[in-house]
Amino acid sequence: MSGKREHPAWGIALRLTATLLFTIMSMMVRLASAEAPLGQIVFHRSAWALIPVVAYLAWRGQFPRGLRTRNPFSHLRRSAYGCASMFFSFLALSKLPLALATALSFLAPLLAVPVGVIVLRERPSWLVGGAALLGFGGVLLMLAPAFIGPRLDAATLIGVGAALAAAATTLGARVEVKRLTATELPGTIVLYFSLICAAGGLATLPFGWASLQGLSFAWLVGAGIAGGLAHICMTEAVARAPISLLAPFEYTALLWAVLFDLLVFGLVPALPSLAGAVLVVLAAVLVVFADQLVALLARRR
Repeated sequence: MSGKREHPAWGIALRLTATLLFTIMSMMVRLASAEAPLGQIVFHRSAWALIPVVAYLAWRGQFPRGLRTRNPFSHLRRSAYGCASMFFSFLALSKLPLALATALSFLAPLLAVPVGVIVLRERPSWLVGGAALLGFGGVLLMLAPAFIGPRLDAATLIGVGAALAAAATTLGARVEVKRLTATELPGTIVLYFSLICAAGGLATLPFGWASLQGLSFAWLVGAGIAGGLAHICMTEAVARAPISLLAPFEYTALLWAVLFDLLVFGLVPALPSLAGAVLVVLAAVLVVFADQLVALLARRR
């Protein structure tokens, strides 16, 4: 398996595939949300993902060895953040067009900027600070259509609020994943995440689940399988190429989301919302690659 790191082209192809699969998962979640409550969607998304994840571990010769862990409480903490993020992001998907919900999912690196300033007393570069302001300005633009018209658009406000909460909890999950990768296999992290999130979704059963058949049930199964396959492709991509090389391709998700909005839902985002989405993505790219850009500008002076 060591030769995988020598094939960055395969890594890029797998990262692009993962991005498409995550967007397909989001599309299916949005379709299922017309009938199924959030807890039911979270359960199926997590439970059905176990099929490709366990198959992947078996293929890598890591099952049942992949069930062993040195940090059960760390997995629980990571999964608590991840499960909360899943609930919030699925709520956003049920209220917003796919393109807007996808763009808002890129807010996590932007939220890290004010957290670093307030909590860690960090002093971000002018580029990072400016990019963060640009991104939050994009969020305000995306909110603008909610205030246009005779009545306040509550669905948009709830959706954007949920997406902001999802980005914040995603940030916490990423910190925990970073800690876990020091001692745990990537497949083990995904496996326990899926198990714990499925349990979290199942806990909502007493509050009422919908009786689903046909296409509605198929969307739930499809979301789980697509999500599991996406995690596998992302793991394999990182094994073949540096993360810094793969990072820009994450943002192709917005292109897929706009396309699915048009073809599947017949939605064209309002111009202010679309402009805001582009600003959020641009700001996220600037924050992620700020160090390289500042160094490049310094060399050219």
